Amino acid sequence: MIQKKLFIGIISVFATITGFAQKNVIDEVIWVVGDEAILRSDVENQRLQLQYEGIRFDGDPYCIIPEQIAVNKLFLSQAKIDSIYADESNVLRYVDRWVNFAINQMGSQEKLEEYYNGKRLSQIKEDRKKLVREQQVVEEMKNKIVGDIRLTPSDVRRYFSQISQDSLPMIPSTVEVAIVTMEPKIPVEDVDAIRARLREYTEQINKGEYTFSSLAIMFSEDLGTAMRGGVTGLLSKMELAPEYATAAFALNDPNRISNIVETEYGFHIIQLIEKRGDRIDTRHILLRPKVSEQEIVKAIERLDSLYTDIVAGKLTFEEAATYISADKDTRNNKGLMVNKDEESQNLSTSKFEMQELPQGMGVIIEKMAVGEISKPFRMKNSSDKDIVAIVMLKSRVNAHQANVSDDYQALKSLVEGRKREELLKEWIVSKQKTTFVRIADGWRQCDFNYPGWIK
Repeated sequence: MIQKKLFIGIISVFATITGFAQKNVIDEVIWVVGDEAILRSDVENQRLQLQYEGIRFDGDPYCIIPEQIAVNKLFLSQAKIDSIYADESNVLRYVDRWVNFAINQMGSQEKLEEYYNGKRLSQIKEDRKKLVREQQVVEEMKNKIVGDIRLTPSDVRRYFSQISQDSLPMIPSTVEVAIVTMEPKIPVEDVDAIRARLREYTEQINKGEYTFSSLAIMFSEDLGTAMRGGVTGLLSKMELAPEYATAAFALNDPNRISNIVETEYGFHIIQLIEKRGDRIDTRHILLRPKVSEQEIVKAIERLDSLYTDIVAGKLTFEEAATYISADKDTRNNKGLMVNKDEESQNLSTSKFEMQELPQGMGVIIEKMAVGEISKPFRMKNSSDKDIVAIVMLKSRVNAHQANVSDDYQALKSLVEGRKREELLKEWIVSKQKTTFVRIADGWRQCDFNYPGWIK
């Protein structure tokens, strides 16, 4: 991966490949909300999408789905009045990522177009832009309606006192962990061999013996882009490793291959596809030097010596993390790991649920006592490199039912969520009264969540 940030929250929202209504279904207008029509195909599309995701309905989907679409129509109608629009640059960025992921899942652009009943990729992207644009506007409208919810500690305690103990949420086990890492040494001759291979690829491309795409498919070790011929999709500088971004944005000729670029992920050669404003689309081939088992063993031995010195009191774990550790993300934090919210770069916490820990670390932490330091073990870091590490368990909070003294922030978030739901529900009920709604015969016999649709 060349991207510095994972896109799990974005993929989970936009990566589902939706189907279209079967061709033998005659389309019709089933609802009208204000001046907006809801088609039978709109409902069928969403039903197929949710079915693909494995989501089950607590009721009739042909009642639940059109009502949800109608609710969104209310928000969109108000957004027009209030002049609320989506951030087009964000829309384009999300759609580009979705398209890249969809092509990756389907295997090729042609297969994606075939899945969408022969629609060209440009039309698929336009349809997706409309969906993403509406989703963003709806969320902005909701935020404006709700405003800034301010709760005092007494509000949270009052809520806590009013609900039964059985209704309190379960707080999962969390841990705080500090880490010291060492990276196995890569012999100079191995790095030279990687560079020689990339120079050979560049020469083959320049001579016309192979295309960049074909070499990326065959040899690139970035598996996420290799299937697409090394195409990264449109990304901003902030979404790329700094060295990669500098080299990529310096390219102006799509026929020119970059010099070899070293990043935390390995070694790359890059080809420009297009620049669009502050974003760039490139192809790249990534090669990573292989870490030998011998070097892993040596790194474990070096870290074991450091572990012995820490246990003997020659230096503290915090000093080792600050001055010796190879982990740049935790050095300035005395080794304390931070669990970042990838969807909102402003939110982070030092607490991890066990499944949120890096692969291979959870099984180590599970057996440790608070204050204990582990023996060296092998793991992969955020750049997918093999490293060795020791960790200290700073704190552990076992799974429990929420209480005000220990879980104030969690309960505060819960109360804010409930208050937000109440305010939005009040707004929807009020908006229903002033909005023209017509529901076609055959679609009215439903136990709607908001009964005001039928006047």
